[in-house]
Amino acid sequence: MAALTGDLTPTIYLILTVVAFAAGFISAIAGGGGIITLPALLWAGIPPLDALGTNKFQSVFGTLSSAINFFQKGYLDLRQLWPGLVAAVCGSALGTWSVTRLGGEQLDTLLPVLLIGIALYFAFSPRIADVDAKPRMPHGLFNLVVGGGIGFYGGFFGPGMGSIYALAFAALLGYNMRRATAHTKPLVLATNATSMFIFMAGGHLLLGLAVSMSAAQFVGARLGSNLVIARGARLIRPIIIIATIAVAVKLLIDRG
Repeated sequence: MAALTGDLTPTIYLILTVVAFAAGFISAIAGGGGIITLPALLWAGIPPLDALGTNKFQSVFGTLSSAINFFQKGYLDLRQLWPGLVAAVCGSALGTWSVTRLGGEQLDTLLPVLLIGIALYFAFSPRIADVDAKPRMPHGLFNLVVGGGIGFYGGFFGPGMGSIYALAFAALLGYNMRRATAHTKPLVLATNATSMFIFMAGGHLLLGLAVSMSAAQFVGARLGSNLVIARGARLIRPIIIIATIAVAVKLLIDRG
């Protein structure tokens, strides 16, 4: 496990902690917090693998905070979700292992198009609402295909994972936006935790910074998930549209 060195000043520490708070707040509503924290960690001069490991560590605690909040307030049913959690863990492990051996060039090309498509779906689909709709896929198949498939993507690459999960719950299982957002959290948690442990096993973690950012993520995610519960689709729909387009634009700029 990497030790935190004197290269990070108290000011940088504080900036990264504030960034983590904002990312936890936004991610609890629409996902995509990693697209905020990871560039900030790299900006601070942290080596890429240590930045990835530290980012996964702190994001786990933000997702855990919002998942606990949704569960305590009755929006999260784990009984039908646990096979998806197993599939997400397996998919994430395979994805994290794969990314250490393969390039991500094809994903770099396809992902912005996918994210823009998600934004358009959230903008125009009548299934994105505060009431449940008729399911289009049985839970068993959903857990296997969506849990495992997006888990692999999350371990391999990751940006926009929460938005993709939310889209799947709304479009395929007919969940209203409060339920859809709530049920993404355990799957994102399982995906990121699996990837985090693999990075930690390789020594790619700045523990002191990770703990500081984790505390900020936890508080930010709690506040963000409370807003989801209070406002529902009126809040979630526009923020997911903005977040997914922002991630797509950033990825296109990075490619350029």
